Amino acid sequence: MLNKAKEQSEASVLPRGEAGSRYAFGTPILVLDLDILERNIGVMAETMKRFGRALRPHAKSHKCSKIAMMQLQAGAIGICCATLDEAQIMQRAGVTSLLITSPVTTDFQIARLIDLTRRAADTMIVVDASENIEAIANAARAAGVSVNILIDIELGFGRTGVAGPAEALMLARLARRLDGVLFCGVQAYGGQLQHTADYEERARVTAEAGLFISSILNHLSQNGFETPIVSGGGTGTHAFDGSSGPFTEIQAGSYPLMDADYERIEYRPGQQWPFDVSLFVQTSVISRNVLGTVTVDAGTKALALNGARPRLTTPSLASSAYEFSGDEHGRIKLAKGVEQPRLGARLELVTSHCDPTVAQYGFYHCVRGDVLVDIWPIDARGRTTE
Repeated sequence: MLNKAKEQSEASVLPRGEAGSRYAFGTPILVLDLDILERNIGVMAETMKRFGRALRPHAKSHKCSKIAMMQLQAGAIGICCATLDEAQIMQRAGVTSLLITSPVTTDFQIARLIDLTRRAADTMIVVDASENIEAIANAARAAGVSVNILIDIELGFGRTGVAGPAEALMLARLARRLDGVLFCGVQAYGGQLQHTADYEERARVTAEAGLFISSILNHLSQNGFETPIVSGGGTGTHAFDGSSGPFTEIQAGSYPLMDADYERIEYRPGQQWPFDVSLFVQTSVISRNVLGTVTVDAGTKALALNGARPRLTTPSLASSAYEFSGDEHGRIKLAKGVEQPRLGARLELVTSHCDPTVAQYGFYHCVRGDVLVDIWPIDARGRTTE
């Protein structure tokens, strides 16, 4: 990760509000365009309102309580967190109605979950195993609280979740028998669905997932279990899941920031995504001794690897290509006829994958145009010590 002390020192001395201050700090750095961010948040909020679906955005992408608050103010009913650490940090920042979208299973984590529930009774967490429900219920009873649970449904990625209707019903019956837990519904998230590039194929697999989820909901209902919350979906499938299907709330995560991976995914035939890229890594040229290339100071410690190739946004380099060249370095392969940028030139890149790139930084450098207007901590990126 980037040096936190260095970032904190820079955060206190940068010339905010001055023309050109977007380019007045050390690199590599994470740049957030607030005009685009605000527009993206508003577009998704209005889209879900039009569909009649609730929106519970996923904070795993931005990891920032300020952005979560913006999403709540725009109409979101709550916030999803991938980890207990994210949820604890969000709660302390005043973010409400949290859903932890991955199980916690160790005694230490369950004790922290109970403490979080004591401070924020509307917190929810997903479960997919009977022993996990029993452990949470036992700890909750001992503490005099009740934990809200959603049964996690597996949608073909093989990560977490129950396999089908019978397994979901077994867990719902167990939760009903036990004091200390309250069954509130189900979660069904398919990350692979979000990143299916072809529109027609994405529509097909999303519809199949919806039918599978509905079969589980029907089985639960036939056996006396209503599911007031059906949580899932994401940025890649939000239009499908919003217009039809079983979800009561959508867990879209990437839409405030976007990235190069979403740029390769077809939104609709002939249409661009309604969300623009607001997140960039700014880097500097540190060497230009090899003809046809320059070396920059953003490598694998500055940009996540799991996604499409980072895309240069600098207009004069639009046809050139970024390549990883080590932990600290990247290489720009210049297109034919493109002049080498000077030493110290600032370049900006659309990230491969926004979520893990954000996790490598301590701050967003927030801009409007070429003006630095604020610096926001990425406060939920790390681990708490409790």
